[in-house]
Amino acid sequence: MPWVVRDVVHDISKAVGRRWQGLDSLLPDPGDLPEGCMAPLVASGANGRPAALAVCHHQHVPAGTLNQTWGTAGRFSLIPRLREADTAAALDDLLRQWRDHLAGLPEASIDDTAAMITWPSRDVSGVNTLLRHGMQALTVIAVRSADPARAGSLPAVDANLVIRAAGPADLDTVTELAMGVIRYDALFGAAILRPATEALIRAETQAALSAPTAWAWLAERSGQAAGLIHVQPPEQSGWIAGMTRPGRAAYLQTMFVRPGERGRGIGAALVRHVHAVLGERGVQTALLHYAQMNPLSAPFWNRMGYRPLWTGWEVRPAASLR
Repeated sequence: MPWVVRDVVHDISKAVGRRWQGLDSLLPDPGDLPEGCMAPLVASGANGRPAALAVCHHQHVPAGTLNQTWGTAGRFSLIPRLREADTAAALDDLLRQWRDHLAGLPEASIDDTAAMITWPSRDVSGVNTLLRHGMQALTVIAVRSADPARAGSLPAVDANLVIRAAGPADLDTVTELAMGVIRYDALFGAAILRPATEALIRAETQAALSAPTAWAWLAERSGQAAGLIHVQPPEQSGWIAGMTRPGRAAYLQTMFVRPGERGRGIGAALVRHVHAVLGERGVQTALLHYAQMNPLSAPFWNRMGYRPLWTGWEVRPAASLR
């Protein structure tokens, strides 16, 4: 990237950092833009100076990998930096340029592709612009900061409900419950069932349950598994930890209660149990994904102390961007 462009990127990123902190103290420092597939897109402000920059990043997720379950195989991501508090005009300019770029890529017309933007949830000035360009809010990254006052003791639960650590002998049960989450999220486009998904989930689960420290727990009623919660420890959560402020972060990857057991407090009991354990283990921030259109997720996670931090916007296929 030429030094002049690098200087502009640095200047805009600093302004974006100040703006983000004014919107949400849990947002990270945006840092510099990564390398894209071409020179950065530029939107000028009223004074003729760059008001916004963005890069387009192309990713092809190989078949037979678990990552293909969490989205399309072809992913075209726009990573923007917008200086002004009112982002509408500059974002519209960037999206028009990006649309023209994608229109020239034959691979962007393939069904199994998406044009994607991860947008700060509280940066509401860009929402109508994203909608006008055909994008829809598909997923949410939600965040919860640890409350030190709650750490150190496990909450009481229903006497008929047992919450215990899952181990290698629970492989079949944990795999079944994890697949329940994926099948439900697939109804909202937040997951895509692939031929290899279940085998890959099973392999990942087997490795996780063999770890010396438990990070998955089952809720049992009358000896039958009613729910599951599974956390990626901080050592494995680096891929998402940078989406929030620095600190020891863990990713809550799975929480599922069997349909017939819902509404009885099992999910809340599992989450409160995990929060207590995370506090004991020095985790400062918990992150998770949920499907924006899932009618159960947002109310539940809000009650559990989580709130939206980032919203994933998409249009499929990628060339459908307007």
